[in-house]
Amino acid sequence: MSITEILAKCDHTLLTQTATWPQIRGVCDDGLRYHTASVCIPASFVARAKAYVGDGLPICTVIGFPNGYDTTAAKCFMASDAVANGADEVDMVINLGWAKEARWADITAEIAAVKAACGDKILKVIIETCLLTREEKIALCRCVSDSGADFIKTSTGFSTAGATFEDVKLFAEQVAPHVKIKAAGGIGSLEDAETFLSLGADRLGTSRIVKLAKAMESGESPARNTSY
Repeated sequence: MSITEILAKCDHTLLTQTATWPQIRGVCDDGLRYHTASVCIPASFVARAKAYVGDGLPICTVIGFPNGYDTTAAKCFMASDAVANGADEVDMVINLGWAKEARWADITAEIAAVKAACGDKILKVIIETCLLTREEKIALCRCVSDSGADFIKTSTGFSTAGATFEDVKLFAEQVAPHVKIKAAGGIGSLEDAETFLSLGADRLGTSRIVKLAKAMESGESPARNTSY
C-alpha cells in the first residue's frame, strides 16, 4: 500500500489542550496538501477551520472528550453545535461508567441521540478499549451496531494506551457490516498503519503519518515506532 493510500485513510489529528490557531491552520494545510481523510481538531476551532478550508477538506471534531461522562443532553448539544459550525464528522466518547455497569441499552440510546443530533454527518463512537474487558468490547460493538452510528473507534489517545491489532480484529468480527472501524492512538509507523488497515480499519486517527510523509520528502529515513 502506498503512503498516498494510507494518508487518504488518516484523520490528521491535533487535540492537545494548548493547541493554537496557527497550529490548527498548519494541520489544515497538511490535510489539504496530503489529501487526508479529514483533520480532527477541537470544537472551538471548527468554524474558523471550515472557513479556512472550505470544501477542500472534511473537518472532524470530538465531543464528550476525552472522558465521556457528560450528560446525553450535553453531548447532543455539542454535536449539533459542531455541525452548525461546519463539522463534517463527529467523534464522541461513550459513558464508560455505564459500560462498567453494563447499561448497554442506555449507551445505545445515547449514541442514537447523538447520531440524530449529527443529522447526515458522520458519527464515530470512541469506546476507549484500553479500559475495557473483552466482554465489554463485544457488548459495545453491539451497541454501536444497533445505534445507527457510522464508525466504532478504539481510543481517545488520552488514556493508558491506544489502538491494538487485537482490538481491530475483534471489531471486525463483532460489528455489523454497516459499521466502519477507526483505529486511533499510538499509530507511529507506516507498517503499523498498513496492518491496521489490512485488519479492517477504514480510518486511522494519527498525526504521525503526515510527519513520516514529510520526512520521506526531505530524504530522511524515519525510524519505526511500535504502536500501543
